[in-house]
Amino acid sequence: MDQPLALPLDIPARGRLEALHGQLRAAILDGRLAGGQGLPSTRALASSLGISRNTVVAAYDRLLSEGYVSARHGSGYAVAQGLAKKKVAAPGDEGDRRLAARWRHLARPVRSGGKVPMRYDFCVGLPDASRFPFDAWRRLSARALRSLSRTPAVYDAPAGRQALREAIAGHVSFARAVTCGADDIVVTSGAQQAFDLLARCLVTPGRTVIAVEDPGYPPLRAAFEAAGASVVPVPVDAEGLIVEQIPPAARVIYVTPSHQFPLGMVMSPARRMALLDFARRHGAVIIEDDYDGEFRYGGRPLDALQTLDREGLVFYVGTFSKSLFPALRLGYVVAPPWAMAALAQVRQISDWHCDVLAQDTLALFIAEGHLARHVRKMRRIYAERREALIDGLARHAGDLLTLQASDAGLHVATLLRAGLPADGLVQRAAGQDMRIEALAGYSIGAAPPNGLVFGLGMLPVARMEEATQALGRLLKAGR
Repeated sequence: MDQPLALPLDIPARGRLEALHGQLRAAILDGRLAGGQGLPSTRALASSLGISRNTVVAAYDRLLSEGYVSARHGSGYAVAQGLAKKKVAAPGDEGDRRLAARWRHLARPVRSGGKVPMRYDFCVGLPDASRFPFDAWRRLSARALRSLSRTPAVYDAPAGRQALREAIAGHVSFARAVTCGADDIVVTSGAQQAFDLLARCLVTPGRTVIAVEDPGYPPLRAAFEAAGASVVPVPVDAEGLIVEQIPPAARVIYVTPSHQFPLGMVMSPARRMALLDFARRHGAVIIEDDYDGEFRYGGRPLDALQTLDREGLVFYVGTFSKSLFPALRLGYVVAPPWAMAALAQVRQISDWHCDVLAQDTLALFIAEGHLARHVRKMRRIYAERREALIDGLARHAGDLLTLQASDAGLHVATLLRAGLPADGLVQRAAGQDMRIEALAGYSIGAAPPNGLVFGLGMLPVARMEEATQALGRLLKAGR
């Protein structure tokens, strides 16, 4: 007899219903029965298997109640859509394992989007988008769209819209004393594309060495590894990157001097001058990432490396992901004149240019003062959260952790006292509806720091006290 289902089914003499249901369910989940595929009639399947029709009806009804199949009026049953699990490749040879290890840090979700929300969310790198003036943005977007409707809808300059480049130049000149004009700026899809473009321009695969802070920012390392660079970790201390430990062969150096990521220290003036001198003597360039540098809570901001640079050695990278909202996906590179043509060329090869409407809206948003006002407002809000977090940690866990000094940024780093492993605390915290991150996840050195990082963007002041109380209980239990 012809088989109505191209699927080997093994139905024993006893437990026929459970066997049929289980084998059909397994075939749906592993994709052997594809979504939308019609199932044989109960009569035909029962006849082919030599079992009663009632057994097949019962198996189909159970699959229907569980959502694995759907009933089609007048045409029986069909497999439900979207149920097949993605196949995961089995571990391969040593080369496959090395490759998997190399990119393991990218497999870790870096944002809370898509995760189950937690009551105490200290996720690092996310601003509080609920405070953003979306009404003003909507109004400016409509104006920008009306303006676009009166111009040809053609490709634009790879470096970005002129109005936005002028607005960015004015903004960074005022806010960070960065000396630049519109012609020195390439607009990018966030800081990550800026790193990717710089890697394409600066890396000779298999030869270029890039020195990075350790611990440091994993996505930057990923961009340069993908381009074929050799990434060398360099430790940091209370003054920032330890220049004396940069390998002489390094031709690219990546730093976050305004607020070291993730430890939070500010690079000292002496260390800044030493870094610039190293780059000049060794023919290296510097990528200065102004990571959440807009949010300072005390002290006078130090001059950017780009401001101090007299040799055209510094690429200054900024983004609006922290000051506005991550989904905007707009950033920029302030580049030395000698590099602008190459950057614009690789920008065009990559995806030509960013969304024009978003660029024009942001240009208006900056020009009309909305960005400056929003940053001032959020600086006050984050300062309150930071003070509440530091106070709560001191009162509820001050004997178990050491705060890393920092006057800027959207996160606070702490080191744990001996005997308290961070990874275990992170797991136990998740079980208590709390999201925190371990410092070790940002390190590639042999002795990663044992500590925790607390983001300020997702947890309001009203819940900071109970969150630090809960954390204190976890730490004491771990001790």
